[in-house]
Amino acid sequence: MTPIRIAMWSGPRNISTALLRSWGARPDTFVSDEPLYAHYLHATGIDHPGSADVIAAGETDWRRVVEYLCGPVPNDKPIWYQKHMAHHLLPGMDQQWLGSLRNCLLIRDPRSMLASLSKVLPNLSADQTGLPQQVVLYELLSEQGAPPPIVDSTDVLRDPATMLELLCKQLDVPYTDVMLHWEPGRRDTDGSWASHWYANVWQSTGFQPYRPSEDNVPDHLQPVLDECQLLYDQLADRRIHPAHSVG
Repeated sequence: MTPIRIAMWSGPRNISTALLRSWGARPDTFVSDEPLYAHYLHATGIDHPGSADVIAAGETDWRRVVEYLCGPVPNDKPIWYQKHMAHHLLPGMDQQWLGSLRNCLLIRDPRSMLASLSKVLPNLSADQTGLPQQVVLYELLSEQGAPPPIVDSTDVLRDPATMLELLCKQLDVPYTDVMLHWEPGRRDTDGSWASHWYANVWQSTGFQPYRPSEDNVPDHLQPVLDECQLLYDQLADRRIHPAHSVG
């Protein structure tokens, strides 16, 4: 049987790691955590928490990463869920390999996302949110006849079971409610950067109830917020809506 390779293209602070846990709870699924991160940091020189460790522990040649991602699924699992950051797709990278994946996008309201992300990256640009790249990726895949399903993190937190069932239906993968809960703690599949970003996920056992962010976007990031809002709106209009039937 041909394995199913799912690529979830997200940005930071979008519950992407919670979804990684969700798919990792499935006994039929192997998961990978941002396999292009080391390449991204090495190629751009951007300073992230633990950058040197990420580069040292990871593969910096995107071609080798792609070869791995399109190769045999580890542990002979029938499904391979790959958590990706959209901005890790740098200009100049061949993107033909995306056609062998079942691609999907994860988005989040940019005001909440930037309020959270700016605490770690205080002078970030729109490109570091992944939203510009998500829009380009959506357009590219749509032109090729395979528009990727889009899920909004707020929708997932408000109704995880419904949204995961809708996503699985779009991906032609059977849904199971084991995706709603997981054991707390670290995973061998967590990236080397996990100690800088995953404290809350390590303590979690399921999706946290949705709560509106009480943090504000710093004033100097208002132009970034304005740009991100326009991009987000384009994608949010095309997202899987929680009112859609799962029957």
